[in-house]
Amino acid sequence: MTSPEQPTAASLPAGVLLPVKKEDELLQPTAYSFNDRDVSWLAFNYRVLQEAKDKRLPLYERIKFLAIYSSNMDEFFKIRVAYLRGLAMLKKKTQKQLYFDPVKVLRQVKRIVQKQRAEYLQLFESLMQELKQHRIFFISYEEVTVHQYEFLREYFYNHVMPLINPIYIHEYIGVVFIQSDTIYHALRFPDNEGDYVYALIEIPTHSLPRFLLMPEVNHSYYIISLDDIIRLFIHQLFPKVSPDQVYSVKMNRDAELYIYDEHSGNLVDKIKKSLAKRNLGVPSRFLYDNRMPEDFLKTLKRALGLTEADLVAGGRYHNFRDLMNFPNPLSPALENEPLPPLRIKELDEAPSIFEAIEKRDWLIHFPYQTYDYLSRFLWEAAESPYVTKIRISLYRVAVGNSKVVSALIHAARMGKEVTVFIEVKARFDEENNIKWSNELIRAGAKVFYSIPGIKVHSKTCVITYRQNGLQKRYAYFGTGNFNEKTARVYCDIGLFTADAQLTEELLSHYDFLRRKTDRIESKELLIAPHNMRQRLYQLIQEEIEAAKAGEKAYILLKMNSIQDREIIEKLYEASNAGVKIDMIVRGICCLKPGIKGQSENIRIISIVDRFLEHARCYYFYHHGKELLYCSSADFMTRNLSDRVEVAFPIKDPRLKQEVLDILHIQLSDNQKSRIVDARFSNRYVKSKGKPIRAQMAIYEYLKNKYPQESP
Repeated sequence: MTSPEQPTAASLPAGVLLPVKKEDELLQPTAYSFNDRDVSWLAFNYRVLQEAKDKRLPLYERIKFLAIYSSNMDEFFKIRVAYLRGLAMLKKKTQKQLYFDPVKVLRQVKRIVQKQRAEYLQLFESLMQELKQHRIFFISYEEVTVHQYEFLREYFYNHVMPLINPIYIHEYIGVVFIQSDTIYHALRFPDNEGDYVYALIEIPTHSLPRFLLMPEVNHSYYIISLDDIIRLFIHQLFPKVSPDQVYSVKMNRDAELYIYDEHSGNLVDKIKKSLAKRNLGVPSRFLYDNRMPEDFLKTLKRALGLTEADLVAGGRYHNFRDLMNFPNPLSPALENEPLPPLRIKELDEAPSIFEAIEKRDWLIHFPYQTYDYLSRFLWEAAESPYVTKIRISLYRVAVGNSKVVSALIHAARMGKEVTVFIEVKARFDEENNIKWSNELIRAGAKVFYSIPGIKVHSKTCVITYRQNGLQKRYAYFGTGNFNEKTARVYCDIGLFTADAQLTEELLSHYDFLRRKTDRIESKELLIAPHNMRQRLYQLIQEEIEAAKAGEKAYILLKMNSIQDREIIEKLYEASNAGVKIDMIVRGICCLKPGIKGQSENIRIISIVDRFLEHARCYYFYHHGKELLYCSSADFMTRNLSDRVEVAFPIKDPRLKQEVLDILHIQLSDNQKSRIVDARFSNRYVKSKGKPIRAQMAIYEYLKNKYPQESP
């Protein structure tokens, strides 16, 4: 089922082609070689799987990494695989003009996914066996005891059975629709004429826990899945004819929001309409139990309107992302020791955070240091009689209760002029952002929405403060979202500053967002799509010229992903000129390091550990002047050309050294860093000497630099 706002190559009108994303545009041939972005992403997700395999980690943390891997893979199929399959349906003549073959990539993706999934299922079984050493047993319905049966029977009748509604499969009703990301049991019943009847029942995980902890028995703990509870009592659902075969299945659907015309009409209304149809997208993956007989699978394939390309064999259980809430009866044992967020004494003792920022710039490193300072910044602005205006751009905020939005609502009600730019095209956060925008409007804030054809991904705020006839401005620049919940696990950097030049340039940025200007004038801020790409080229070129002149030339980059071919080619050129380049790239890496005549001077590592590395930093030696920027932008074409992004300089020498110290700690990691290479080997970095686990070392570094008050 599709709509004009959610097309596939098969559903588009004659002569209309599936939109080609910016990073997949037609490009001129090049002598350089690149990693495929989707294969590179699968290599990243395998690094997540490596964490689940790491026996140095507490057992429940390893189980959580299984959940993260599964969740990542779902999104990959819903977005990237769905998109690649659309490209694969284009005319061969058009496909040949792309710089990659989508059919070939899909085959490669399928091989890698199958191999990883087999390893994943083995690892799941292994971790369940390890739980037994702690007297925690994950049991199937075949292993239920008499006493457990009575407990589960009551649970089933009171909680599960009222939520079950079978969907019968009949040839005459046509294609049956099932929800994306939802687990179903597929059932087969023998009838009186020697034939079979088929049905589907949804596993109600949206209403009930996926895993149920049963009463303790002799200091032992037993956990069973909702899937198996239903299997155990399925005869109660069909008392006349019980199914003779039961297998779990799951569908992923294309979740992209296709909005062709963003320039006319009400964009928010168009997004709302597309959101209502997101779960109706065409299938991108149908996971089924690999024990399912061929004739059973064939029946489901026909009933669900699937193709052979949709089918992916799995195990008995699906939606392993639910393992994130796998019960731990021994909590907090078998989990990470807590790392309480660190505080900064000078900020705590300052009577006003604005007074502290007036004296000097401040950096906050999340999640190592507390998010309270950002919350305080906004709440103090809301309460202060001297604050007249607040301007902020929001990409993703907390679902449920958001301290950030609550502060903005309070500020608007206190009579401040609150201007909020909300990006309603933030994938999977569209509905949450629209909800908060309505709340802000009701409070009296001025709300501006998405700019047609571009996403606003910057994370900034500027506050105007007027006292005794003098006007001052205070700004916050971040590498991550205004989201206090994700800030507990995302490694990001936030800068508080009263720097006149930076705050003035940030106001120009907001004038652009409010459609008051067509361009942004900035000398110190790098702002995409206006001057960031050009300025990065210039900075790389200056290192090239220094290397050619025999001077020291060095570039250090940290980001989530690098895919943009033009900037990769510029880094290749720098490498060939003798510039030493170190990179820390968590996810997609289309740059191939260590290739003779191309990237011999480029070294790349990736760190996957307890926290999600999310900060972006660009360092250039710059003839000894050492320029350092932190940013919201990765080196993806979409970030540099299709999004509004901000990279901000760290000007205070002490803070600049602080960030560099942290980056060098990460470059020295020999416990959780992997080598990124052209072969996707994911080999751990190994070196002699003292073990360095960067995230733990950074926590200790900041703890020592900003001594904590005794409890």
